[in-house]
Amino acid sequence: MPPTSLSSRSSRHSRRKFLQSSAAAASGLALSSCGWTLASVRSGTSQSRSDQVGIYTWANYADETLIEGFTTQTGIRVLPQDKFPDNETMLARVLTGGGAAYSVISPSDYMVKKMMQSKLLQKLDHSRLNGLDTLLERYRSPDYDPDNRHSIPISWGTTGLIYNPEKLPDGPKDWSYLWDNKEKLSKKMTLLSDVREVMGATLRMLGYSYNSKSPKELEQAYNKLKELKPYVATFTTDTWQDQIVSGDLWLAMGYSIDAFSVISSQPNLKYVIPKSGTSLWTDTMVIPTSSPNISGAYAWLNYLLQPSIAAQYKRLNIASPNQAVLDQLSSDYRESPILFPPEALIKASEGIALVGDFSKVYDDFWTRLTSGS
Repeated sequence: MPPTSLSSRSSRHSRRKFLQSSAAAASGLALSSCGWTLASVRSGTSQSRSDQVGIYTWANYADETLIEGFTTQTGIRVLPQDKFPDNETMLARVLTGGGAAYSVISPSDYMVKKMMQSKLLQKLDHSRLNGLDTLLERYRSPDYDPDNRHSIPISWGTTGLIYNPEKLPDGPKDWSYLWDNKEKLSKKMTLLSDVREVMGATLRMLGYSYNSKSPKELEQAYNKLKELKPYVATFTTDTWQDQIVSGDLWLAMGYSIDAFSVISSQPNLKYVIPKSGTSLWTDTMVIPTSSPNISGAYAWLNYLLQPSIAAQYKRLNIASPNQAVLDQLSSDYRESPILFPPEALIKASEGIALVGDFSKVYDDFWTRLTSGS
């Protein structure tokens, strides 16, 4: 019997939802969720005490054990957490005043840059932080935030293909496998519901950048996807999990963090990073300019920077960017090719970057693809 509702544990429901604009996300935002309302912030009733912090993060980035340990160590209470399903929902809440409810937020790499451009983030005082020197070298001054002036990385991962080797004994090696085996995979495969991930993977297969700004290259990628679409069961970010466990799917495009969770429950499944390269993503911790408790925010950042605390992310199936953490973990976890892929594959991959107004070109092709026109 498959485990109950794997998709309900998904940590990445459309984790980089580029298709929706911030305005569109804002219009559909339920501001009253988790007991928080915009009216309460405007009326001055939002919490701003120095002995408590509000955290706005992904679904599985802080469990009760982690939170209780923070309170024991610092005396600061973590308010009931609000969790966002994607970066755009988070940004919409911040833009409509929600930043006043949170001391710390966990945006992804590209969103950090977007929030920096909009002057929504505090510039970090490194003299108040301990442990930055334990970060892996590539995370000490990432492209999206040089010198970590506004963010601290908390986790990272890749996008790849999860498959059933009993049904696909040859197994995928690259993105081209989907096209080469489309008849066999007909209605047995899913792609992410994410324009930049799906278009990016196709661009990469064609030898281009995930972040291409060439209309001609995007049109080539669109035509390839249009060829593949009749054989794709659906575009989804999380529902593939239960379906691949039950055998209804043979292959799914997904995030490494979700692949690790599913394969931990169903070890017969496998995860592969396409050899031509994939997308690398990083999630971070930031302090919004409207943070009601900056001292508490630094306490939370320092707490999670402690190697002994960050090592607890093993329990949450999260890959830490902290070298000191890796040194504490067992070799089977540290050497997992899902969470910690070979350096050659990392070098062949790219982080998804903002493309400015050119995002409209991506969106236009995506609409045409998903609408069937």
